[in-house]
Amino acid sequence: MDASEVSSLNDSMRKYGIPGVLEPVDPKNRAGDWRVVDPEDRQDITEDVAARVAALDRQQPYRGFIIA
Repeated sequence: MDASEVSSLNDSMRKYGIPGVLEPVDPKNRAGDWRVVDPEDRQDITEDVAARVAALDRQQPYRGFIIA
């Protein structure tokens, strides 16, 4: 993921309550690639988080009434 996608992913992570820390792969190049790391063990979880956000974004909201 590049720097232009970080804000959008961060917003989605907060919206859905997904934990993770966004950080640049190269701390000296904040305009380059970014990743998501687990806050506890610092492992790269970028792919898992991106897949989870995409799945949640695809879900349709439920609206209406159920009459029994």
